[in-house]
Amino acid sequence: MTMPDKFIANLCPTGMIPRKAKVPDVPTTPEEIAADVRRCRDAGASMVHLHARDDDEEPTWRKEVFAEICEAVVAEAPDMILVVTTSGRNWNDFARRSESLSITGAAKPELASLTLGSMNFPTGPSINSPEMIEQLATTMRDNGITPELEVFDVGMVNYANHLIAKGVLTGPHYFNILLGSRGTADVSAANAAACLASLPSESTWAFAGIGRFQTAANTLALSLGGHVRVGLEDNPYYDWRDRSPATNPRLVERIVRIAAELGREPATPEEARQIIGLKPVQRNTTAGMDAR
Repeated sequence: MTMPDKFIANLCPTGMIPRKAKVPDVPTTPEEIAADVRRCRDAGASMVHLHARDDDEEPTWRKEVFAEICEAVVAEAPDMILVVTTSGRNWNDFARRSESLSITGAAKPELASLTLGSMNFPTGPSINSPEMIEQLATTMRDNGITPELEVFDVGMVNYANHLIAKGVLTGPHYFNILLGSRGTADVSAANAAACLASLPSESTWAFAGIGRFQTAANTLALSLGGHVRVGLEDNPYYDWRDRSPATNPRLVERIVRIAAELGREPATPEEARQIIGLKPVQRNTTAGMDAR
């Protein structure tokens, strides 16, 4: 296998769990998120996985908040690949989970998360029924949005293959393989190999590591020719030994340094679109953007 030179750094800056009281640099307002995305884009990130928060830092599903965040990101980093969440971690009705999929215009997301099964997190379950998964996938397809396929164990990869055979998922196929969450697959050579061996052909894949396992999972992905998901959503600490707090730019900068040691460099957003198989995007904006 020839090791690809470029890798995609998918930034997950906010998530649903971190609060400023414990993670002081987690961005929660549209302005904070957009500023962090711009810094991370300059450091090497090419796509961003977005969650929305209300003024009290609580997660929200509301379309208008997602749209405000997407518009702020486009103003700061107009070439970034926009990804929105459809997570069922805090609510599980289709109406709320699908609101972010109806954003239109220059801030329309190119991808949206689609978790391919139910699981337990340390704080409670995330329910993803077959009916919900297919309904979200169909809505994404109808709206011209590519699923960001989230899998936490090999069974979810197998379910993706089932949905591909049914014609529910039509590609391109971009997989986030999340390892290290208590209740699902941990970071190990066996789990990584099982997931990768089961992927459909012509898939693009990334490893994410939860908490202390982020750097290990990211480095494993880089070593195997894959891509990474990195950010405060998954990992609040820069060093788990002394619990020193992380920032999104520092986490991106670290994985870019590690990649350089392996002979790989971050893809630009346009290069990332080509790797995944997304269509080129031209956004009309007055924001300036120097090429990385």
